[in-house]
Amino acid sequence: MSRVLTLAGRTGTGRVGAALAALVILFAALWMGAAIGETAIPFKTVAQTVANRLWNAGYPLAPIDEGIIWSYRLSRAVVAASCGASLALSGAVLQSLLRNPLADPYILGISAGASTGAVSVAILGVGAGMLTLPLGAFIGALVAFVLVSLLAVKAGRGTAAIILAGVAGSQLFNALTSFIVTKAATAEQARGIMFWLLGNLSGVRWPDAWLAVPATLLGLVVCLWHARPLDAFTFGSESAASLGISVRRTYFALVGVSAMMTAVMVSIVGSIGFVGLVIPHAARMLVGVRHGVLLPAAALIGAVFMILADILSRVLIPGQVLPIGVITALVGAPAFALILGQRRDRA
Repeated sequence: MSRVLTLAGRTGTGRVGAALAALVILFAALWMGAAIGETAIPFKTVAQTVANRLWNAGYPLAPIDEGIIWSYRLSRAVVAASCGASLALSGAVLQSLLRNPLADPYILGISAGASTGAVSVAILGVGAGMLTLPLGAFIGALVAFVLVSLLAVKAGRGTAAIILAGVAGSQLFNALTSFIVTKAATAEQARGIMFWLLGNLSGVRWPDAWLAVPATLLGLVVCLWHARPLDAFTFGSESAASLGISVRRTYFALVGVSAMMTAVMVSIVGSIGFVGLVIPHAARMLVGVRHGVLLPAAALIGAVFMILADILSRVLIPGQVLPIGVITALVGAPAFALILGQRRDRA
């Protein structure tokens, strides 16, 4: 994978080949996500189900198997891929903008703010029916990032300041979310919200995919459009400004699209940690730091990682589905420790 993605930044043929290879890898992961689960379904049946649904191929299939594949597993895999790609993109962008390897939507409080916004709309009815769940999550994400930024400016301009402010902001918005759930939610709502906050793909269906996929594609296009400015931000905002880049416009555009992607995913699947933190580092180790290659690589790796994590969440304990946030934490924490160790050895 690394060789193919690296070639993408060199020649036009390499870009086309890398794009095709990426699509093959993504479709293979989606295929696995639809076939592997509590009950194993042959890969051939998955292909026939898709052919029946999209092109009316007429393959004779058991209605139960076809329903499981199309209405449950495939839609779930598509949302998982969108979620992984969006969080990985957001993490890569925030780490480059802030020049801090620990920056990601979860640590900077964006995810916690989105959770508070979504819960406020769902339980408190904030907006009196005028705000949808994704819009409430988006507003919460923006409020959280603005608050974290103000705290960081007040504390100082060091790169550690915004991380410390993000930790404080995360705790604040997590506490607000817990307070809202405890105060206003019924027992049934509280159980559902708490499970959702750990990351839950069990209830996603195709309407969620029609929201998640466009948000991810829009975020990818906006981030790739700003790939060269992000390369300049590697050397600091002053260097970027000296190259004629509008620092403020770039900053607000990329923070805004990162908040949008995070908010949409949180409103669908809940708060999921470590994806935006670990995947960008893994992508840099594979393809380097040029954002024209790094961003699509991070999106692809994040998508595949989330699909595999979702498969694990369904098969790890027979008869029980684990919250996907548990899987990402169990895998992401040791992986991040390994990455930190390798960075230290290279230093």
